[in-house]
Amino acid sequence: MTIVPTYTALLAILFVFLSYKVGQARKKEKVLVGTGGSSIVERAMRVQANFAEYTPITLLLLAFLEMKETNIYFIHFLCLSFSIGRAIHAYGFSQQNENLRYRMFGMIATIAVIIISSITLLIITLIK
Repeated sequence: MTIVPTYTALLAILFVFLSYKVGQARKKEKVLVGTGGSSIVERAMRVQANFAEYTPITLLLLAFLEMKETNIYFIHFLCLSFSIGRAIHAYGFSQQNENLRYRMFGMIATIAVIIISSITLLIITLIK
């Protein structure tokens, strides 16, 4: 299994970057715990949290697909779609004057990968 671990490592780097952005926002706004009423800190926290909420289950589904020896190009397609979707979502969501198109595209890509992975895994598991 090499495909999903590679994308997992790349996504982990993105997560560290998002965590760094939370730290930057906290420093700028002088907030140690919580949001301190700062919309800047709250937005940075939610960008990071949203990533943390969707990434584990998706990577688990993708790892199971790879373990079931699903077509490698299909797995790459799903992993790449998810990774790009998460990056675009994080970018769009992190903007103070956000363009909802980025955020929506990111969420559509994320949800699509989850649904496609889930259905594919069910089919593979129930047929074999």
